[in-house]
Amino acid sequence: MEKRYSEMTKTELTAEIADLHAKAQKAEQMGMISEFSVYERKITMAKSYLLDPSVFEAGETYPIQGDPGSTFKILYMNGIFAWGYRNESHELEAFPIAMLVQPS
Repeated sequence: MEKRYSEMTKTELTAEIADLHAKAQKAEQMGMISEFSVYERKITMAKSYLLDPSVFEAGETYPIQGDPGSTFKILYMNGIFAWGYRNESHELEAFPIAMLVQPS
């Protein structure tokens, strides 16, 4: 039985991310875009468990990685997910914290 990302050590997560990158690359080369997208999302989730959620604060606005010009304002945190609003939208969304640019 596979472990959940939340149960993995940093070493296990790093190995999992490397494995997922290899699978994503293979799927992309074979033209399986849907499968590639699934691996990319899994990579983002695994990377989120390597980050410290406490550095992301409610009420703050963060740029979204890979989406130039887009921002995300955090309403509240729930584990590795930031809940809030994208680009002044009024629709509540959840983002894994690896999708947000970390504050420096």
